Amino acid sequence: MSYQHQYIDGTRIHYPMGKVVCIGRNYAEHAKELNNAVPTEPLLFIKPGSCVVPLSDGFQLLADRGEVHYEAEIAVLIGKPLSRNPNAEEVLDAISGFAPALDLTLRDLQSELKAKGYPWELAKSFDGACVLAPFVPGDAVADLADIGIRLEINGEVRQDGNSRDMINPILPMIQHISAHFSLQPGDVILTGTPAGVGPLHAGDELVLELPGLSRFNSRAL
Repeated sequence: MSYQHQYIDGTRIHYPMGKVVCIGRNYAEHAKELNNAVPTEPLLFIKPGSCVVPLSDGFQLLADRGEVHYEAEIAVLIGKPLSRNPNAEEVLDAISGFAPALDLTLRDLQSELKAKGYPWELAKSFDGACVLAPFVPGDAVADLADIGIRLEINGEVRQDGNSRDMINPILPMIQHISAHFSLQPGDVILTGTPAGVGPLHAGDELVLELPGLSRFNSRAL
């Protein structure tokens, strides 16, 4: 199925879409809660655009592959091409919008893959693995080092983080990504998740927000 959304900043996103570049273990407390080492440099992986689904009124969970964990993240939408080694001004100019997102993980499968030294794609890049809310315009954010990300499930706050706590801040993170591969309009960057991740279940009611910028209700199906 193909989806189309008109976002507040006028950017039109089509699903399937561009690649989703993710950074793992970008909050020290999250790394610790999963007994992972805190990386000394950005830990990058990519989800294909085909795994993106809209947050909308609900999103589907896989029912037969073990626990599905939520990871609430700040998503950054790229609106202009970025090639190798952009300066700070070029990166800021290329940011089109910000949104809350869920990076869904098949945690049991990921643990098995990690134990064998295998890549994570089967646990991170399945259809529906990136749940994306509408974006607010890039210029709605006054300070990249002060963006909140918050997730409530069934009325209980599960994650409550801020970009100020990132190991790799947003701007230098995008510069680092662009040093390895180019970014194109429509690409999305997921900037890491704060502590508090856990399993999702069908029927869970969610509130996902960038406090002061956007707030959305949804449910796991």
